[in-house]
Amino acid sequence: MNPTLKGVVYVSVWVLLWGTGASLADFVLLERGAYEAGTAGQAVTFASYGIAAVVLAVRLAGRFLKSES
Repeated sequence: MNPTLKGVVYVSVWVLLWGTGASLADFVLLERGAYEAGTAGQAVTFASYGIAAVVLAVRLAGRFLKSES
């Protein structure tokens, strides 16, 4: 696979994982009344999942983005 395309796919998958995970956690926290929609709690949830996704993506990048030659 083209290295540029491989990188785009890698980042896209991580964005989907971040969005899905953060949205599921947000849904649960909203349903349990941990915070209201549009508050700082919601921003912290999405930001913390974003930071975790970036850390994991960087740590795992070597495994998935190494050259095939």
